[in-house]
Amino acid sequence: MAFQVSPGINVSEIDLTTVVPNVATSIGAVAGGFVWGPVMERTNITTENDLVRVFGKPDDITSPWFHTAANYLAYSNNLIVVRNVLTSAKNSVCSNDGTAATDIDILNATNYDESISGATDQLFIAKYPGKMGNSLKVIAIDSFGWAAVNSSLSAAHQVDQLTFKANFDAAPPGTSSSMKSANGGAATGLDEMHVLVIDEDGLWTGTPGYVLEKHAYVSKASDAKRIDGSSNYIGTVLRNESAYVWLGNKSAIGSSTTDAGTEVDAGTNMSGSVFKGINGAGKEIIGGSLVQGDDGNALTDTELQLAYALFVNPEVVDISLVMSASGSTATGAYIIESIAEVRKDCIALVSPSRSSVVSATGQIASLLTDSSNLGSSSYAVMDSAWKYQYDRYNDVFRYVPMNGDIAGLCARTDFTNDAWWSPAGLSRGQIKNIIRLSWEPTKAQRDELYQLGINPIITQTGAGVVLWGDKTMQTVPSAFDRINVRRLFIVLEKAISIAAKAMLFEFNDEFTRSQFINLVEPFLREVQGRRGITDFKVVCDSSNNTGQIIDTNNFVGDIYVKPSRSINYIQLNFVAARSDVSFSEIGG
Repeated sequence: MAFQVSPGINVSEIDLTTVVPNVATSIGAVAGGFVWGPVMERTNITTENDLVRVFGKPDDITSPWFHTAANYLAYSNNLIVVRNVLTSAKNSVCSNDGTAATDIDILNATNYDESISGATDQLFIAKYPGKMGNSLKVIAIDSFGWAAVNSSLSAAHQVDQLTFKANFDAAPPGTSSSMKSANGGAATGLDEMHVLVIDEDGLWTGTPGYVLEKHAYVSKASDAKRIDGSSNYIGTVLRNESAYVWLGNKSAIGSSTTDAGTEVDAGTNMSGSVFKGINGAGKEIIGGSLVQGDDGNALTDTELQLAYALFVNPEVVDISLVMSASGSTATGAYIIESIAEVRKDCIALVSPSRSSVVSATGQIASLLTDSSNLGSSSYAVMDSAWKYQYDRYNDVFRYVPMNGDIAGLCARTDFTNDAWWSPAGLSRGQIKNIIRLSWEPTKAQRDELYQLGINPIITQTGAGVVLWGDKTMQTVPSAFDRINVRRLFIVLEKAISIAAKAMLFEFNDEFTRSQFINLVEPFLREVQGRRGITDFKVVCDSSNNTGQIIDTNNFVGDIYVKPSRSINYIQLNFVAARSDVSFSEIGG
């Protein structure tokens, strides 16, 4: 407590209730190419339906990444996905005047906010790069267009007008409440619009012409508000609420005339404004089909590694299971060396190259080459095959790498048991959604693979396809050549490190050291009770916090644990005995 100068009572609290926290152990992470979705942005996905909604359905190019993510989600519900594209990828656009618009790349919301001020001839822009945007049609109508005589419109816009009236059966757009409020309650300034987003070609829904989104009574004024105080400006509404499009050139949606009669941008303060028809030039209906979108999904190692780089910093993103999907051994090595080995709080799940195990011969030699290229690490887990599975989105069968399933087994084991249990075997190692394996090793081949840390996947009669190994890729024999031990230490190190932050900037004295011990020991006893370790010891006293350690502002806690080991080898001895022999004579 602080020194008191005059008599008085000082009350203080000392918090000795700090505990070691529970840490997440089954947060998956994957990066790759997808037909839709935000680019170079981490997105949380919880279900396969969520994956389809955000990143679209798979095609021939994106299938390995999509199905790796979907396969993981068959076991767990916590996945972070990053999409990347080639520089050739383009957003679909609709121009201001019906001519071809300039190509544009808008990768995500942050990119839109930073770059949209430069939009010139793009009226509406598909939210993300890709050909899926070419199926979109966006049309907007204001009160002028709603009431216009059909014969004054083009044939296409006559159809659009009828479409609007079929989808908005309430009062036509007019003057917003914000505009009325700014003008003393007068219905001056016809700023409201209706916007329709349509699946013109049916790529999104399978039904050409299906209305995907309706945005009613949005405003041309940038400062228009809804009753709840949120923005009602069309640009902001599309940015925050549309899953499909951004507003491009903001001046194209209309202009206003001030009291002085000078034309200004529609985003100007709306007080005293009287809005003219869309574009201020008699165009009461604007928009049309979005075109020029282009995919860029055939990613190289460069694009993949740039995407995976978003998982490098543990202070920014919490992950525990990083899947390489169909990435090459170069990308796999990057994930191992630059993410898992650097963070030391996650493991990398990698599969062999497709050419090594699909329609291949000499699989053992190819797998050994792949393993050699990936290197030795206790933070990496490698499987031995690809799986043949049904793609329900395209009604075909495909080969898919299995690292998503192995990561899923780890996540499911976290849920049913704990991270320090082995994910392999008949109890916890069954693979879902599989027709057959790309190949199956014999017992002799399994022995050869296992020595190099490649986990066999086999078919067991009556049990299906099962992960039949729990080794990491560490080639030097030690406790850390097992998945359960490596993940045990990740949990211990991560949880205790977080708790130990409470010791920072405290004094390195007997009181603080006792606090640390009292913090750690109950946590380790709980892990021991849940069969993660067999014994432990925590040392944090003057023996390892010497005067030199204290004088250099350091603090040392030595934590010794004996990890529980999974059974990999079982020896059963059956002994036949004569009828006249007593078991007490020959029993052990």
